Formats: sequence, structure tokens, C-alpha cells
Amino acid sequence: MEAPRLAHTMGSPTSPCEEVIKNLSLEAIQLCDRDGNKSQDSGIAEMEELPVPHNIKISNITCDSFKISWDMDSKSKDRITHYFIDLNKKENKNSNKFKHKDVPTKLVAKAVPLPMTVRGHWFLSPRTEYTVAVQTASKQVDGDYVVSEWSEIIEFCTADYSKVHLTQLLEKAEVIAGRMLKLSVFYRNQHKEYFDYIREHHGNAMQPSVKDNSGSHGSPISGKLEGIFFSCNTEFNTGKPPQDSPYGRYRYEIAAEKLFNPNTNLYFGDFYCMYTAYHYVILVIAPVGSPGDEFCKQRLPQLNIKDNKFLTCNEEDGVMVYHHAQDVILEVIYTDPVDLSLGTVAEITGHQLMSLSTANAKKDPSCKTCNISVGR
Repeated sequence: MEAPRLAHTMGSPTSPCEEVIKNLSLEAIQLCDRDGNKSQDSGIAEMEELPVPHNIKISNITCDSFKISWDMDSKSKDRITHYFIDLNKKENKNSNKFKHKDVPTKLVAKAVPLPMTVRGHWFLSPRTEYTVAVQTASKQVDGDYVVSEWSEIIEFCTADYSKVHLTQLLEKAEVIAGRMLKLSVFYRNQHKEYFDYIREHHGNAMQPSVKDNSGSHGSPISGKLEGIFFSCNTEFNTGKPPQDSPYGRYRYEIAAEKLFNPNTNLYFGDFYCMYTAYHYVILVIAPVGSPGDEFCKQRLPQLNIKDNKFLTCNEEDGVMVYHHAQDVILEVIYTDPVDLSLGTVAEITGHQLMSLSTANAKKDPSCKTCNISVGR
């Protein structure tokens, strides 16, 4: 009996997942094991000699697609009707845990000219390592398949979100940003030992460090952008920073205009939640022409500092006035060193709420508010 067709597992023809693999016509799933053994109930006939793909090439890799091509002997090449593609997430300690468990990885595609594009968020997640192997196959009149041996196994890693994907996240974040509240300072909470270390070993200047892996799995700033985290949210009733913090009892405060002004650019970096009702937006402030600015220009959507939904800077009567979004928690990354002498360090009176920490926090892949239609 012929194996079930993939369309039956993917919903109606009007589903957004209709074209999971571009340029491929998928006909069956889970037909055989990668070691060349045929499943007893798959309808695959006994082995006949077909050319084995070799010299596999992966190119044009994005966060949810790639092109694949290979070489093969000309013998019996005209008998090939289909390709079997075995795509699997590489198992390692950093593996993305949010793969759809019910989605097959062994695909059957009609033989088309190479290279062909494999595309679809049902199968691919951003910044994730995969292995892929290929068989050639010949479909018989009775529906059985004759297949070659599996090719060698190739490893590759998908890319980060592109600006297009980040713009989709940006648009979703704008929907819930809420009204704007005034702010006057940026602040950074740490333990006393942190500030003592900065004074003793870094000449009083806080240094940028590589951003951790919190937030969206495909974020291009995670593990790559260097900066200093600041907060800017205020309490609704006081207009001042909250007294509680998950990051330490000592707070550095700096006037907003020292970090954010017409000589800086503002970028949208990420939008996520951690299985909670509140959402986080990461913004990047980079001095114009700085290394951080050049990094962001290539990867992140730029925001108008005077007119956006998250953090604004405007001059009113000769004075710089600042506003932040009320209904999201803003995490601001400043990409240059900051001297402690530009602000003040003092102990806060509130509690250290560790449950609010976002260090290496994993994004909720099921949240409809902050996820887009590509792999998590």
C-alpha cells in the first residue's frame, strides 16, 4: 500500500503551510531508514541499481530554507523519478528543543533539476544544526519504489532571522506596545562587586560584552552583538525606575541624553516572552558610525528616534524629552563603553526578584503574540 501523502498531514490547500518545500512535489513520508533498510510496510521494492548521490552541496542557506544539489553517475539516471531526502536536527547540547515532534523528516520529492530549494518552517528552525542525506528512487507502476543506497551524511547550520523576519516581529511588537510614558534616566542593576571590578580593572568604564542567548532562537544579535544592557521602564504611579530588580541591589543611573540623542541610531532587536503574560522588546542604541552601528545596519530594522512605538527622543523648548512604551518591558543595549563618572551608583531599597531575570531565557514558542511563521 502506498505511503500516506504529506498533504494529508499538513491541513487544507489554503493552509499557510501548503508549500512546505518549494519546487518539490512531496508524495510520501518515513519511507525508509537512512541506513538503506526498507520499511516492511512502506511499499518499497527490493534494491535495484540506481546512482547514489555524492558530493552533496548545500547553499543559499536562510533561517528556514536551503538549496541542495549533488553529483551522480549517469548510469540508470533516466530511471530516477524521485529523490528521498532525510533531514534531521543534529543532536547536541545546544539543540533547539522546540521541534515539532509530529513532523516527518524523511521526504519524497519528484525528481527536478538541481539545485532544488527545501523550504518550510515545519521542517527548519533558525540557527540550528542539521544533517541531510539523499537517495535516488524510481517509482514503479504498482506504487512501489526502487531506491539507491543513501548518500553520505552532510551537516549544515541554518541562518539567523533576516531583516524581513525581524520586521515581522517588530510589527507584532508595535501592536501591544501601548501608550508612551516619560522617562529621564537609563539604569543598570548589578552586584556591588561588579562596580568595584569596573573601577579597579577597567578604568571606571563599563565595557560591552557579548549578548547572551535569551529571546528568539533566530535573533541575529544573540551571541554576536557586544553591548551593555540598560533598562528604562518606569513605574506608572511615580514616573521613576522601579525599586525591585533581578540583577543586583546596586543601580547605576545615567541621564537619558547621555546615551540616547541625535548622534545615536536606534534599532529593533527582538520581541519575546518567557511563558508569562508580559513581553520584552530588545532595542539597540549605537553611536553613529560606531562598530555596533555598522553591525546593526546590516542585520536589524532601524527605528526613527523621534517617532516609533517603543522609545523616542524629541527636543521640546530646547530640552530633550524621552518616552517609552508602557505595555512592554524594554531591554536596551548600548554598544559603546560607558564611564561610571557620567552617572551615579547607589543601593536600591527594593527586592532582588530573580524570577524576572532574562539571562539566557528561552522564548515561549507557542505564544501567538510574539512568534512569526518561521521556525522558532
